[in-house]
Amino acid sequence: MTNSTKAPFDQIIVLDFETAWCKKSYTLSKMTTEEYVRDPRFKAWGLCWKIVGAEGAPEWLNGDEIQGWADAIDWSRTAVLAHNAQFDVTILAWRYGVQPCVIFDTLSMARALRGVEVGNSLAKLAAEFGLLPKGNAVHSTDGMLDELPPEVEAELAEYCAHDTYLCEQIFHRLRAGYPSKELRLIDLTLRMYTRPLLELDQDMLVDALHEEKETREGLLAKLGVTEGDLASNPKFAALLRALGCEPPMKTSKTTGKPTLALAKNDAMFQALLNGDREDVALLCEARLRVKSTTERTRAQRFLDIAKRGALPVPLSYYGALSGRWTASRGSAINMQNLKRRSFLRKAIMAPEGHQMIVADLSQIEPRVLAWLADYEDMLDIFRAKGDPYAQFGARMFNVPGMTKESHSELRQSAKSALLGAGYGLGWASFAAQLLVGFLGAPPVRYTRAVAKKLGVDGDYLSRFLNREENIERLSKIPHTCSEVELVEHCVAAKKIIDNYRETAHPVTSFWELCSSLIQSALADGEEHTHKCLIFRKEEIVLPNGMSIRYPNLRQEKTADGGRSWVYGPDATKLYAGKITNNVVQGTARIVMTDGMLRIAKRYPVVGTVHDECIAVAPDAEAQEAFDWMLEQMTLEPSYLPGIPLAADGGVHRRYGSAKQ
Repeated sequence: MTNSTKAPFDQIIVLDFETAWCKKSYTLSKMTTEEYVRDPRFKAWGLCWKIVGAEGAPEWLNGDEIQGWADAIDWSRTAVLAHNAQFDVTILAWRYGVQPCVIFDTLSMARALRGVEVGNSLAKLAAEFGLLPKGNAVHSTDGMLDELPPEVEAELAEYCAHDTYLCEQIFHRLRAGYPSKELRLIDLTLRMYTRPLLELDQDMLVDALHEEKETREGLLAKLGVTEGDLASNPKFAALLRALGCEPPMKTSKTTGKPTLALAKNDAMFQALLNGDREDVALLCEARLRVKSTTERTRAQRFLDIAKRGALPVPLSYYGALSGRWTASRGSAINMQNLKRRSFLRKAIMAPEGHQMIVADLSQIEPRVLAWLADYEDMLDIFRAKGDPYAQFGARMFNVPGMTKESHSELRQSAKSALLGAGYGLGWASFAAQLLVGFLGAPPVRYTRAVAKKLGVDGDYLSRFLNREENIERLSKIPHTCSEVELVEHCVAAKKIIDNYRETAHPVTSFWELCSSLIQSALADGEEHTHKCLIFRKEEIVLPNGMSIRYPNLRQEKTADGGRSWVYGPDATKLYAGKITNNVVQGTARIVMTDGMLRIAKRYPVVGTVHDECIAVAPDAEAQEAFDWMLEQMTLEPSYLPGIPLAADGGVHRRYGSAKQ
């Protein structure tokens, strides 16, 4: 995307707002952008602006001059550049009625190129590029909410002008070689927030909060306990003992000492919650309702937003190493983890006269992994458009004709293997995750009967028990079952992993390739191309031109005297399975975003969750829009020739009803 006759704009304006704030009561450190900008106390002291590339210094406009300046510009041919454009463009849009034709954001670009963990403030980027340091005059305006003395305004204008200058200079440095599609995705992401289209059903939110409160209080009354009894670990442990149930324990990762295992993701707590004793299960359910405040807190925040206006969707572009979106920091609502079938999803609606259209790529990561690994047998399963988990399970467990109905347990095991074992997941981690719920599924403990179905015989069990490292790993898995039951579960989990690796040998060969490239390419810098991926010194270049980076890659000693590859300031471990996971997720994300960009040319895209694109379309063309969106999501990418893609989704005015 360049400023040329082919660009959708004639000029780029770089700008920076300075606004009233108070450290004690009215500040972005305690409020979201949505709350802050919509607050009655909001006041813009002024802004600095400049046409990118033009001579001269940025110009200061005081608060009284901004609207006239904004009204005089043709924003249909004018782009805006800012550092943290979510803030500045939100002010432009919500306070001055400005919708620039394109939004550029140096903060988003820096996150993608440098990583989110290093910090990408204007001050840090200025230091990184050797520019004059950022000033601090803004601190002199703390608490000034009504008037600004002339001498303070002059100081603020100078400070703002330098920030504007820094933003333009940083943009020039980041923009060189930045993929145009990625710039479009930044713009698309920011529009989800700055031009909100979604509505919230206030009545549903009020009713849901009231119903949740009644259910919680009714449960407390039935049990004869208080919220304090359930929230406190020692008091809850005493309640369990009063029922004749010994509270589960675990070893603390920080102190190494025994501690109560009463968190919702503790396997032993999950075992009590899903156990046969109804009284204990009811007590655990009540504890979860008291401790799990996320749902009702988010509902209250949704309700508060609904009273102020439409719902801005806060997402961080390139929030993860793979390029996927994450929840925007400081947004207070995570739109990426709304529970399926929750009232929160159903409370989110398309505007009147429109429907929400959801198009979701099906099994995109297993498809990309099979393509990268030349796993033709798996690709053929996807090409046949059957049940990939059942058909793979039939091969994996040698059960011809397997279906979801005929062998539900084996099919679920095959699904877990495809989604987890494909990234080199070890049997112990797999077994532990199953006990608390693998990838969001209900907790599972394999029995002796299941192990037998999986192909575990006496010889296999003996080999498992005769390996000292297996016993050591088994002993570290939190559990509430007997030792015999834990062995049965773990040996079954290991059999699943073994079966996957024996069946999916092209994938294991891909792991071996990735492992060898850690040394030769990522460490030593010998460039290697594998299909659409380029392995280079400390980076893997994806087909969109962006890179997965492993800075300061090095080997360090392990506790057992060996050596392992690590990278970054926190010595994050790097191994074949992690590389596989990174490149599969990164490539799958590009497939999804390519479809999303095509869709955005015709319909407003209002959100994305994992492999899902969410748009809105008029009622009269909703079904046509849905069919067309599925086509756009499944067009074969030039960088993945021959890959079979599929998508599903749905149509409804309520997001929660569009795709069950």
